[in-house]
Parts: sequence; structure tokens; C-alpha cells
Amino acid sequence: MKVKRALVSVSDKTGLEKIIKVLDGMGVEILSTGGTAKFISGMGVHVKEVSGYTGFPEMMDGRVKTLHPAIHGGLLAVRDNKEHMRQMQERGLGLIDIVIVNLYPFEKTVAAEGVSLDQAIENIDIGGPSMLRSAAKNYRSVAVVSSPEQYDEVISELEDKGTVSDSTRKKLAVEVYRRTSEYDKAISSYLSGKSAEEKDLLPASIDLGLTKDMSLRYGENPHQEGAYYRCRSHGSKGISAIEKIQGKELSFNNIMDLGAAVEIVADFSEPAVSVIKHNNPCGAAAAGTIEEAYIDALDCDRLSAFGSIMGFNRPIDGAMAATILREAVFVECIIAPGYDEKALEAFSSKKNLRILKIPSVKDLLSSDRDFKKVPGGFLVQRADAGRVDASGLKVVTREKPSEETMKSLLFGWKLVKYVKSNAIVLSKGTKTVGIGAGQMSRVDSVIIAIRKAGERASGSVMASDAFFPMPDSIEEAHKAGVSAIIQPGGSIKDKDVIAACDMLGIPMVFTGTRHFRH
Repeated sequence: MKVKRALVSVSDKTGLEKIIKVLDGMGVEILSTGGTAKFISGMGVHVKEVSGYTGFPEMMDGRVKTLHPAIHGGLLAVRDNKEHMRQMQERGLGLIDIVIVNLYPFEKTVAAEGVSLDQAIENIDIGGPSMLRSAAKNYRSVAVVSSPEQYDEVISELEDKGTVSDSTRKKLAVEVYRRTSEYDKAISSYLSGKSAEEKDLLPASIDLGLTKDMSLRYGENPHQEGAYYRCRSHGSKGISAIEKIQGKELSFNNIMDLGAAVEIVADFSEPAVSVIKHNNPCGAAAAGTIEEAYIDALDCDRLSAFGSIMGFNRPIDGAMAATILREAVFVECIIAPGYDEKALEAFSSKKNLRILKIPSVKDLLSSDRDFKKVPGGFLVQRADAGRVDASGLKVVTREKPSEETMKSLLFGWKLVKYVKSNAIVLSKGTKTVGIGAGQMSRVDSVIIAIRKAGERASGSVMASDAFFPMPDSIEEAHKAGVSAIIQPGGSIKDKDVIAACDMLGIPMVFTGTRHFRH
């Protein structure tokens, strides 16, 4: 099936010159519109304007130009259907054999800062998707090229056979429906967010809009296949914003832990470091310098830090890199906003160490929605963005915490949100000294945190992600020398827990907010 006529209308002109030269060299008649026609004409290639071909001028600022029977008849006519061909001949319509169309850059437009609703609407392509879908429906006769990434394959077949093979035409058609579906979802998502004063985070339906970004060596375990899919609504943010500077490929578990590492340090304006194992912090700290924060975070649980992911909210210089390599026994990944040359030189001695750069730690933060996979579907909730300060705390005991103790309590409360429930964090100042995570009973989490802290438990403060169901945890904390407690409150046993604190002389404050993390 020889290619005799092509329709070309593209927003992204990357690589267009090469495929146009091939078509022109084959004697193919080229139809085009607007800026694309000018581009082709500028190459010295004869091009026929669509308005001249249809006999109908462009109108409404170019909104209507290709929506015409001369175009869609040429795309949709079934070549071996005699009635179709009779109607084409009767109306003087010509067949179109190849379509090269890519769409107005709607996603890129709405991702820009300060874009108006009117600007977004004018970047909703109508004619482009219509031509693509018409051509794709008739893929047995029409080759439809929807991306510059497809040019090389199409050119190769045109040069080799003078046409595009059946299998390639079918593959190109499938890609059209994927692309137009993705495009429509982007528009729907944008307009639904603009249609109300406050975006509905839990609408009647949610399109996840995922695109495969990278294949992984395996999933959580070697016998499981794995891949990372980017959420298109996040653009180049999230894991996609990470630049790997050196080291092995990222694993499924690495990516899971990187998110946790960055979420923690992004919560602090001062220098902060997180040390992550199995999606739990085994240490975290904020301090006057990133070096001090690193040592404090590592000291919380050096044993568990073996094979960890480390997150930093400040750039790493050569001295900091030397400190990391000296103090840490084995690290899987380091992620930070930047590195100087001396730091990269120091890290280069560890070829398997993954060094990752993210332009801003804020780029890895979760969206407004949080998804949890369950068999057959997803649970969806608003992201846990709860914050409290000293003014939002309620002192419920006779003993009042000092100003310094209150700062430490708030630090612990900020950290406990990132620990798997049941969660207990012991901290001193702005560093963790013991963490108990993921236990079925709260008192067991308390016992683990105290055991991890050892002698450092004495004088520490304790944060609990949810209320204490009974006073046993308070008694364990007192035996270890815990000096103050922060918790949500709300248990039917609150009076008993408060009474235990009063009897033992431990100040306790309620936040009124729970931080379960399943």
C-alpha cells in the first residue's frame, strides 16, 4: 500500500525535518496547517495548506481548520469497501495514507506557574485528537504517527518498503489511544480542580494516570518483578526528580525508603538528617549544622543504620562526605539537594553507593492524597498534614513541662508521624535516642524504644502516635527515667493515665491529633 498523501500538523517539531525529507523524496503530497506548513515550506518542500485542500478557510482563531469531511473522509474510508470508495469519488475526496500529528502541550502549559484558565483552555487540542483517532480507527489503511519518538521506525520502513507495515500501523494506533486517553485525563483532572473553590480530593472516580518510568531489577524480593510508575499529574516531581550521580540501579525497596527519608527532612527548616530502614526512621535529628544533625541521627541506633538510606536537607561538601564515610559502616543510598566536587570525589571510592541529588527536598513530598493498596482496590485519604505548635498543646498534668522540654516534645511529635504504628519516639532536644515501631501493643513499642535508647532514655521525652489505652506504658517510661510525654489523648482510660503521670511526677501534654501510619 504505497503512501501517496500525508497530513502533517505538529506542535512539537523535534525531528520533523528528517521525516518530511523522506516523504518528499518519495513524491508524497503533503498537507499541513499553520506553523507546521510554514516550517515545511521553509525547508523548500512543497506543501498544500489544509484550507486550500478542503476549500474551507481556517476560522475562529484556528479552532476550526481540520474538522472537515475532506480530512476525515480521507482518513476513515475503508479501502476495500466499494461503497466507501464510491462516496469518496462522488464527492471528489482524496485518501490520506499517513498522519503525523502531535498535540498542543496541555500538560506542559498547566504545569507552568501562573497559567490562567483561559490559557489552559486554548491549549486543549480538538482537531489533533480527532485526526489521530480517525486515523487510528482505520489503522489497516492509515499509518498514524503521534510522537517524534516514532519517526525513526517509520522512516526505516518507508525507506525500505515504501510503506509502513501492518504490524507497525497497529502498534502506532494502540499508542494513539493510549496518548489521547492520557491527554483527556489530564484535561479532566485540571478542569475538575478548577471547577470548585476547593479541589475535591475524594471525587466519585479517580484516574491514577501512571506512566512507567523505570524497570527495576525486582520488587520487594528477587522472585517478584517490579517497576516504578510516575504519576503524570506530578510532572517531573517525586522520584522522577531524582538525579542518580553514581552507584547501582535503584531497587524497589530503595525507592520506598527514599520517600520516607526525604519526607522527614523536608519537615524541618533547620539542617536535618534522617536514617531510614524498612520505611521506618532508625534515627533523625535537627541541629545547627548538617554535620551535627548527621552524628545525632546516626547515634540513635547505629546497629540498625547498617544498610540504611540517609536523607539530608542541606548540600553535602567534602568534609561532610568524609564524616559520612568514616562514621557509617554501610549505607545503601544518600540523597541530598547537592554535592560539591570534593564530596563526589570522596564518594567515588564506594562504587556501589548510590548518590542521589534532588533539586529540592520539597519535590519528593506526597500529594494532597494518600493511597493504600488493598485487594481489589485502593483506600484513599487526605495526606496527613497535621501540625501542632506549643499553643495547640494541652497540659493535662499538675507538672508543667519547661520551655526547653516543650521544644523536645514537639520535635518528638513531628518525628512520630513517620514511624509505623504503634509508634513511640524517645528524644532529647532535637534528636531521637530510641524508636519503637510497628508493634501490636503500645507498651511493647515503649519497651523497644527504651531498650534501643539504653541509658539515654533517662531524661528523654516520649512521643506516642496514639493514646495510651492504660497506664502500663507510663510505668515503663518512669522506670527508664522518661521526663515528659506527648500524646493525642482520647482514651476512655485518659484519667487513669493522667493520674499515673501525676503520681510519678511526669508532665504530659495532649495534641488532640492522632498520627497512625499503617
